[in-house]
Amino acid sequence: MRATIIAVGSELLGADRADTNSLFLAEVLARYGVELGRKAIVGDRLAEIALEIDRARSESSLVLITGGLGPTRDDLTREAVARALERGLDRDPGIIEDIRRKFAAFGREMAPLNERQADVIQGAKVLANRRGTAPALRLEDSGTTLFLFPGVPSELRGLVEEQLEPWLAERGTGGGFERRTFKVACLPESDLEALLEPLYERFGPEGVSLLPSPGEVVVRLTRWGAPAERAAWLDPREDFLGELLGPHVFSREEDGSLEAEVGRLLTARGRTVVTAESCTGGGVAERLTAVAGSSGYFLGAAVTYSNQLKERMLGVPPELLARHGAVSSEVAAAMALGARSRLGAHYGLAITGIAGPGGGTEDKPVGTVLVALAGPEDALAAERRFQFPGNRERVRRLTTQWALDLLRRSLLGRTESGEGPLNRLSV
Repeated sequence: MRATIIAVGSELLGADRADTNSLFLAEVLARYGVELGRKAIVGDRLAEIALEIDRARSESSLVLITGGLGPTRDDLTREAVARALERGLDRDPGIIEDIRRKFAAFGREMAPLNERQADVIQGAKVLANRRGTAPALRLEDSGTTLFLFPGVPSELRGLVEEQLEPWLAERGTGGGFERRTFKVACLPESDLEALLEPLYERFGPEGVSLLPSPGEVVVRLTRWGAPAERAAWLDPREDFLGELLGPHVFSREEDGSLEAEVGRLLTARGRTVVTAESCTGGGVAERLTAVAGSSGYFLGAAVTYSNQLKERMLGVPPELLARHGAVSSEVAAAMALGARSRLGAHYGLAITGIAGPGGGTEDKPVGTVLVALAGPEDALAAERRFQFPGNRERVRRLTTQWALDLLRRSLLGRTESGEGPLNRLSV
């Protein structure tokens, strides 16, 4: 089975709205072994939508259309499909009553314009939309099945789960794809590529993809085919890749996060942590507390942006600040030790730096960051200096990533191994 996805909406052609619906649908199709031949975005123009539908029907046996089912005059998907298939539109009184009841449930009166959402293409099956007012439609034409879905993501996802996935399951090919994921923290893509060279030499580069983002690279192994064939291909590569990457990997889950892994390790070891942050403004604390259950290991944070608060809240000696400056390894260490002892946690994680765009000097340019970690018994577990590239947002994001990874490696007992990015001065 070959499919085409058509996203309708002029807003999707601009720079401020991403077509996330097509990404979601592509994932669903792949899961059921359906080949996606083409994706298209079309503006709210009747003739162009109809032309795109004509092309899709000639190329694919399954066409998924999102958007353009609302009540306004620029919602033209129903009309365009009817034109392309040379069919009429009939207004369904039952749908009108259903829409009216939904409005009444929220204490509102349905506007007459909403009656357009009750127009049904002749021969189409109406698919009830429990999350919105516009019903979806499914219709057959000359060997091609077309699904018309609303563009609201929550409505689309519900309809896909309730209507499209059962339809695909009944027509399953027995194929599909399987993916094995390795999330790598704080390792530049070029260094990661070098680590992967033995994998390429043994198995070749087919099915290996790298997806970089600031402070993180996702390595994926992907294989299409029947389940037994997929496993036979993936298993040896997965085992070998795990050996190659070792402690650089913080998660093997698609939705795994560095903060969640840090939380898991703290919980497993019965440890707690506090943060003392300057240039990140509480960014590490925000990431840690985004994880459910973080109250079991995260005690709190001190956002000490000024030197006065570094002295009063963390006990950083004023002479240390005067001699070395706030952005120094000495002050970072004092912040970490002060946070750990004064706030009563097993670990104190401290950050001080220059995120920019101003404030840099020749000795300490913008992007200079010091991260220090105080461990149990008031010992300084690790301290690192970084020179991060990019704008303020990027520097802050990279800093939180490296700080969390420093804590993760400490919990693994790997901070002094000399491996990976912990000894790097720039990334």
